[in-house]
Amino acid sequence: MNKSFKALLLAAVSLSSVHIAQAQNFGDMVKDVAKKNNVNLDQYTGRSGSGGSINNLSTSEITNGLKEALKVGTQNSATKLGAVNGYFGDALVKILMPPEAQQVKDALSNIGMGDLVDKAVLSMNRAAEDAAPKAVPIFVDAITHMTIQDGLSILKGGNDAATQYLKAKTTAALTAAFRPVISASLAKVDATKYWSQVFTTYNKIPFVSKVNPDLTAYVTERALNGLFIIIAQEETKIRTNPAARVNSLLQKVFGAH
Repeated sequence: MNKSFKALLLAAVSLSSVHIAQAQNFGDMVKDVAKKNNVNLDQYTGRSGSGGSINNLSTSEITNGLKEALKVGTQNSATKLGAVNGYFGDALVKILMPPEAQQVKDALSNIGMGDLVDKAVLSMNRAAEDAAPKAVPIFVDAITHMTIQDGLSILKGGNDAATQYLKAKTTAALTAAFRPVISASLAKVDATKYWSQVFTTYNKIPFVSKVNPDLTAYVTERALNGLFIIIAQEETKIRTNPAARVNSLLQKVFGAH
């Protein structure tokens, strides 16, 4: 503890008997003694005289910094995933056949039609890559509505606290908005054609249980899941790696935290 601050506390305690009669609390005693001794309490409390703050950052600076971090993270993620092989070339987010359709892949591979399955998988990932950049405005709109209290909670959270906040607040709306984009993208890259061929061929195999999952719903869910995974990675970099803080506001907020 700083010597001057320790002396300040001891002085406040020594005056307690006088102030107790006036029903003054300990905090008020410290403030009184600090004022008389020209000691700035802000350096010890992390609060400025103009209102709530952390490490000399105003709550609006903190919130704006977090919003900027999320905007940077979503933009970087969308750019990465929207590139050719953004999904298909990343094992962490690559969209594969759904678990319940694994039997389809195995059965068709066994009869020499594995290439048809491969084309379907590639088409699903191409659709997600095509749609990814179109999710950015949806994320940005959600980010702008983040409150100051949300910002303070996120700042104190884990390395993916902002991503988890965003996921909890926007998944339903994102799914509703993202699904038609995915649907159009699937049609654009002929994924629906390959998917239909895969399951039509599979369902003709004797003695198999017929399978026909909703392709659009599945790819939408997997595309959004992959997007959140990459956003979480971007957030972690911004929180832990100074080089990832691309502007002065991010440097100030996360450098002080």
